[in-house]
Amino acid sequence: MWHPAADDRTLASVSLDVRAGRCLSALEALTDTRDAFALRAHRSLVLASEAADSDLVERWLAEEPNPETALMWARVAVLRALRAADARDPRAEALERIALAACDRASAADPADPTPWAARLAMARLHRLREPAPHGLLTAPPGPWRLFAHILSLDPWHREAHHRFLACFFPRHGGSVTAAWDVAAFLGQRAPVDSPLRLLPLVALVECYNPTQLLADRVWEQPQWRATALAIYQNWLPTVAGYRFTPVLDLAYLAHALVMGKRVFEARAVFTAMGPYATRMPWAAFGEPAEQLSRARRTCGLPVPSAS
Repeated sequence: MWHPAADDRTLASVSLDVRAGRCLSALEALTDTRDAFALRAHRSLVLASEAADSDLVERWLAEEPNPETALMWARVAVLRALRAADARDPRAEALERIALAACDRASAADPADPTPWAARLAMARLHRLREPAPHGLLTAPPGPWRLFAHILSLDPWHREAHHRFLACFFPRHGGSVTAAWDVAAFLGQRAPVDSPLRLLPLVALVECYNPTQLLADRVWEQPQWRATALAIYQNWLPTVAGYRFTPVLDLAYLAHALVMGKRVFEARAVFTAMGPYATRMPWAAFGEPAEQLSRARRTCGLPVPSAS
């Protein structure tokens, strides 16, 4: 199952409502997450992807202005701005201004919520901000450090913010391989040992994968990367059972690293924790996602669930 809601049944049901132009259940689903920032970020992002091609959120905001509708407007506006920028749409600059204003409105509606700031950080890759890096990074890459620091003051281990921030240093966004690895290592090492943020170096490794390099597919077998994956397997994977929804994307990166590192026993356990759910990444970086995922599961002696 490739739907991003995975086993969050509330989110899956609300996604259908939003697609059909109904928003009451979305308000309830988001209000339920005011004290659960990871879940709030996840649900609002998935719902924005369902609402971005309609005027549902604009109408909803006009009828019921509150922190949830303001957040959804920010999410949708940012998604539209990023799509336009990536497509080199002439409306991109105007859509970015709208998105920034929407983020300001959402953060004013709930100053303690880091989610609108994470949405704003998603747009930071559109401009190469040159704020100096803190001490402790080998390459000291400049970037949107002040905005990131503000989000951390609200939620020190905000998952989405860390991933958005790291993306600013990816080569495809104007960064470099060394900067991406440096930032990923810095952020991963400062996170608790049982945090999914320990996966950030593995995310950077996939992002910087270059199939033309000699022995590119053997990188995950190197002791440092194998040790990184095994440490995450030992310290983070046992905590997943306590999550309110299965973190499929994080599990996918871990499963991929273990398969590539020839740690089939551990990879099988991660795939089992994922259940029948799937994400395009990291598999899409290596070919057709369903084909790559199916091959990895077969390597671990697991059946391939039928597509849905």
